[in-house]
Amino acid sequence: MKKYLVIDAGGTAVKYALMNESAKILERGKFPTPGYVDHTLEDFLQRLDVVVEKYQKQIEGIAVSMPGMLDSRKGYCVTGGMLAYFSEVPVVQLLEQRYKLPVTIENDGKCAALAEKWKGSLKDCRNGAVVVLGTGVGGGIIIDHKLYRGGHFTAGEYSYILTDQKRSEEAKGYWGMANGAETLAQKAAFYTGEDPEKLDGIQIFDRANKGEEAVLKALKEFTDTLAVQIYNLNVILDLDVVAIGGGISKQPLLLEYLNRSMNELMEHHPIRKITPYVPKPEITNCKFYNDANLIGALYHYGVLKEGRVEE
Repeated sequence: MKKYLVIDAGGTAVKYALMNESAKILERGKFPTPGYVDHTLEDFLQRLDVVVEKYQKQIEGIAVSMPGMLDSRKGYCVTGGMLAYFSEVPVVQLLEQRYKLPVTIENDGKCAALAEKWKGSLKDCRNGAVVVLGTGVGGGIIIDHKLYRGGHFTAGEYSYILTDQKRSEEAKGYWGMANGAETLAQKAAFYTGEDPEKLDGIQIFDRANKGEEAVLKALKEFTDTLAVQIYNLNVILDLDVVAIGGGISKQPLLLEYLNRSMNELMEHHPIRKITPYVPKPEITNCKFYNDANLIGALYHYGVLKEGRVEE
């Protein structure tokens, strides 16, 4: 049985897992991500050294999921997102020289899409998308059963979508803020009169599930915004399925309210009053939640280094 070390480098934590070629997680762990403001690339690598040393004699290679604009074929990081010290770094070359093992990299949102394509909610789906709700809004797009990266590797970086032209000079004018986790807390705080800094997703959904009217009103406003952008994606891409990921996607109430928002949007659509053929995708949850990036990174490794599966 072949084993691999798979790394999911996020802005807050770096998760890692020892996995077999079928994506079974054999061991897992994590460490705090060295922040780009106070740390350097070498600080990050020294933390990673400890993990690699632990598994180096067991593994065939290393698969990495990370933020930013990545040329995953060449192994080059154009921009590093929250890991800015990776910007303009030939990451694969650097890691292969350091660890003497084959290495692949792929964008985190695209890894999530690959995971769902391989074994999850987009399996056997010709055209689909993953929308990951986190600090911002990320994800990936599957077209004709293949991951679509775009010529500049930004396909699926939904956070950059402009939602309000009048606020184009503000972060709040873009989808990343409109449906980021912070915005849900701000909406809940607006209706409850509380401090948004003291609200998190767990508290919000706990109260929403108990039927608290003010919190439910905030959730509906949040899903109304989300439904509009999913509708726009679908008009452009003609999707079969849109799978919602991120921590809050584990909440059944989110999917219930999102489908309600989408149904209301379609019900009042002026063109649909003329013709019934206005496209509406199936909306569901991602299957793998917080493990999607790990599974997708392993899938990408199998394609690029071993030819085990096709993208």
